[in-house]
Amino acid sequence: MEAQAALGPGPFPAPAGPSTLRARSLSLRLKLMVYFLLILALPLVTLGVIGPSLYATSIERETMAHTGRMISQVTMNIELRVQEMEKLIDLVARTGAVAAFLEGGEASEAGRAAIREAVSAVVATHPEIAGLLVVTERGAWESEGFSRTTRDSLADERWYAEARGAPGQVRLMARPIGRNIRSTRRYGADEVVSVVKAVTGARDGAVRGAVLVDMKLSSIEELFKDAALGKAGFLFIADGSGEMVYAPVNEVVYRVPLEALEDGAAAVRVAGADYQVLAQESAYTGWRTVGVFSLDETLKEVSLVKYWTFLIGGLTMALAIVAAIFFTSSVAKPVLRLRSLMKRVEQGDLAVRFAGKGGDEIAELGLGFNEMIERIQSLIDQVYSEQQSKREAELRILQEQIKPHFLYNTLDTIQWMAQEHRVEDVVTMVGALTSLFRIGLSKGREIISLTDELEHVRSYLCIQKMRYEDKFDYSVSVEEGLRGLRVLRLVLQPLVENAIYHGIKERRGSGSLSVTGRLERGESGPELLLAVRDDGVGMDAALVARLNASLEGGGEGYLGGYGIRNVHERIRLTFGKPYGLSFRSGLGEGTEVTIRHPVIGSED
Repeated sequence: MEAQAALGPGPFPAPAGPSTLRARSLSLRLKLMVYFLLILALPLVTLGVIGPSLYATSIERETMAHTGRMISQVTMNIELRVQEMEKLIDLVARTGAVAAFLEGGEASEAGRAAIREAVSAVVATHPEIAGLLVVTERGAWESEGFSRTTRDSLADERWYAEARGAPGQVRLMARPIGRNIRSTRRYGADEVVSVVKAVTGARDGAVRGAVLVDMKLSSIEELFKDAALGKAGFLFIADGSGEMVYAPVNEVVYRVPLEALEDGAAAVRVAGADYQVLAQESAYTGWRTVGVFSLDETLKEVSLVKYWTFLIGGLTMALAIVAAIFFTSSVAKPVLRLRSLMKRVEQGDLAVRFAGKGGDEIAELGLGFNEMIERIQSLIDQVYSEQQSKREAELRILQEQIKPHFLYNTLDTIQWMAQEHRVEDVVTMVGALTSLFRIGLSKGREIISLTDELEHVRSYLCIQKMRYEDKFDYSVSVEEGLRGLRVLRLVLQPLVENAIYHGIKERRGSGSLSVTGRLERGESGPELLLAVRDDGVGMDAALVARLNASLEGGGEGYLGGYGIRNVHERIRLTFGKPYGLSFRSGLGEGTEVTIRHPVIGSED
């Protein structure tokens, strides 16, 4: 009957989709145009795309190499400048008065005057120095260009502690703030870089004090004068913690993400523009010299070349397309006409025919199309006639089948005759069987009331009880107010059957079986829990775990019987997870299988 509905006198469904017919009807025209344009497109693509791309890669590589060389040069110059400061510190520390001051920790007034004279001479001959300070381990100090802010000992300062922790090594501090000293020459923390080195004794190597030099930041800025990276490029210096030591004034420098640098290079986007960032860290100073140049500026000439290449190439391709359309239309028109006829066939019009001229391959294709349509029409008529005959035969067979009412009436007659002859056992069993069939069929409904489901399982238990006599007892009970709920049909009987045949029947002596129902709060609201418990032979923990796992996973590895699996899959297919069956059992303790079912109210 389904075939009849599909192949009746209505619209004829095409065996191939619209995309397939479209591909067939346009393939010839497209091939001609593609072949024609491909010959022209290959050199255009080579010159317009690959050429500028290679050119851009080459320019970018050269720019990066130039930037790397410039960064290396600036880094080396900064190291030389800091090395000069370190040599100057060593020179000051070895000066007679200063050396005695550091060794003794204190000095007389005459000694302090000699220290100030030596320090002043060094500062006067080195214009890049903003101030110089000598501090002993006892906290005594002398300087040129500094004054103490508070009376606290300078030996307790953080910068002094860092120098003491690394004796013999120079320590750099950019923007030194929070110190107990201030510049008498009015240099701010943003205008200097502090260079500190601890001085140790020649005999025991113990720290005797430290020498601090504030180097003017302008002396470092001079190293960047000739380091140009185009109009938008620049260099800056950051310390090991990412703080700026020196940076030009622009809106980009403080927005460069230093943490994004991998292997010393990264491409970043700042303020809507693309930049290439390269960095080199000095093993001596611990500072990073960072170079930033604009990719847009670097590749501006390449972009101009690409623009003109694509413009000329686009005009050339446009002219080529016009020419291709003109030359291919004469070949493609018959194919397009054939495609139009095929679309009409898709809509059910089988009266169309292709009228072709000439004797080429397209005309032969049209003749084959006409023969195919005629053959299809003949097959449709034949199938329609056969389906009509088949439907009539099926209706006759259905009319001759035994109706369910005949079965019910027959069972009622047997029950009445048993009552007449006072055969109570037969009356009970026939009544239970009648109820079992009636509820089992349920007029084809999949969802029935919980009352009917419980009556169905009672009828089944009644029949099995009469069969096995004293082998088991049973009870059926649910919480008050649940009988008005509805459940999936025939979910309890397979579980009860499984409990009787695989649990109670296998144990020695008589057993018991109970069917219970209750409500429980679940993850998405109240849930109906129906449980079938027996005191049969039970299962060990490993088998129960495997059985539950197979229920959860499904597939060919399922361990239970067909009835149990059928119930579980019906519940899952109807309601989804987490509903279904779960087992709990112990060897020699019986088995309990629980149905987790959503709460469905009555139809009323």
